[in-house]
Amino acid sequence: MRDITKLFIIFSFLVGSTYAFGQGKIKGLMFGDYYYVLNNHDSSLEESNGFWFRRIYFTYDHTLDDEFSVRFRLEMNGPGDFSSRAKLEPVVKDAYLKWKRSNYALILGISGTPTWGYIEDFWGYRPVEKTAADLYGFDSSRDFGVAVKGTTSDEKVNYHLMFGNGSSNRSESNNGKKVRFSLGYKVNSNVTVEAYADWEERPGNSNRYTVQGFASYQNENFRAGAQLLHQNRSSDAGDLNLEVFSIFGAAQLREKVWGFARWDRSFDPLPGGPGISYLPIDGTAKFNFLLLGIDIMPHKQVHFMPNIELIFYGDTKGASPDSDVIPRFTFYYVWK
Repeated sequence: MRDITKLFIIFSFLVGSTYAFGQGKIKGLMFGDYYYVLNNHDSSLEESNGFWFRRIYFTYDHTLDDEFSVRFRLEMNGPGDFSSRAKLEPVVKDAYLKWKRSNYALILGISGTPTWGYIEDFWGYRPVEKTAADLYGFDSSRDFGVAVKGTTSDEKVNYHLMFGNGSSNRSESNNGKKVRFSLGYKVNSNVTVEAYADWEERPGNSNRYTVQGFASYQNENFRAGAQLLHQNRSSDAGDLNLEVFSIFGAAQLREKVWGFARWDRSFDPLPGGPGISYLPIDGTAKFNFLLLGIDIMPHKQVHFMPNIELIFYGDTKGASPDSDVIPRFTFYYVWK
């Protein structure tokens, strides 16, 4: 109840500010599913079903003048572990000051990382599933730090450099920092390529670095992208190297109806797989992830997306974990 009261106070303040200064904008979105676990490597999850919100955003943008603007965003989501009965609680997702200068901007505060910003926008189905680097825990979508992002004058090249805590939107807990950089090139009106790298200093002998490549093609009725990820995780026990390949596409089937599909191949077991929210993955085996769905848009800001997620595991110690099969009815709506 206290969290709801706090949220109402913040909302009232922001609305009041909007009327007082006339330069603010409130917007938000919600997405969730009805899910049914038909089959799972963890038999205790089989036949689990229900409704849940996976994300609720409440965003306030305020323009100070032609150069300066601020954003404040709250996020709420469920635990997604199929067992907790915790209520939705708000956390700060974005809180930053932006200084826009011609074709580049400086950003200070909690803001989006370069890791998969473009890839997620191109994928277009974040309400259905995260992109590979996000889903498999290679990085966080947010960090507290300073960033510069922009394009060349002809808008063929774009870049995003960020120096941050490496602690997402949580408080800093060590002296190490994280540097991220993405560089994109628009080959022509249909084809774009992007390279990404990061390096993170972590406590002890546990530093990490990531490299990523992405290529995409799109026209009015079709888009497709391919992503290759590599991450090195140092430890006293020896380095762990993780590699994932992801390919996805979407095509218009008729007016207001699109179909989409995605295939991920993890060439290594994911140690953090069992802790993935909404889609726990066996952490002992390599796997293939397949996603198929349809996007029905009765309104441009309302989407109903029946889909199915499947995970097929490779052998581990002479046996394969059971496959995961989760059909879902995903709903997504936005106001702005």
